[in-house]
Amino acid sequence: MYTILPLAREEAPMIHSLLSSPPAVPVIRRALPADITAIAEIEERSFGDPWDQEVFAEALGYFPTTYFVAVLNGVVAGFVVGAFEETGENLYGHICNLAVSPEYRHRGIGAMILRRAEQQFALEFATGVQLEVRISNTGAQRFYRRLGYREAMTIDRYYANGEDAILMMKWFRF
Repeated sequence: MYTILPLAREEAPMIHSLLSSPPAVPVIRRALPADITAIAEIEERSFGDPWDQEVFAEALGYFPTTYFVAVLNGVVAGFVVGAFEETGENLYGHICNLAVSPEYRHRGIGAMILRRAEQQFALEFATGVQLEVRISNTGAQRFYRRLGYREAMTIDRYYANGEDAILMMKWFRF
């Protein structure tokens, strides 16, 4: 026979709050012109050499099908800017920019928006995806490796400050 013990008063509200408010799940959708200000703010908080707001707006005009935002509780929490690269032999998706707002990091949002961009690239017949990452950004390199990207080559002095980049690739298998 089992005895059920009552909860202490201080435990009951915590259990109730855990049961009544499930963790929010971000909505991944295509970016809209109205999102550009929030995207530029995330960029400013994430990078030492951020893109200008005008560059984000221009990219949306060129590549509206591969430009996504993650919205959490009505707030743009992250974004990915995707484009296409045609080599003559292959069509590649190109991750031009990806960032998650600092207060929303380490929740899987970056992986979600990256996977959505990859899905769109595949739907538009790309054979793989490429991106550049700073040679000093080992955290981002680990993130991309976990998602199937591999180092293809180093690009000397790629960034404005002269830092090298690692070109990483992920090939689709159909």
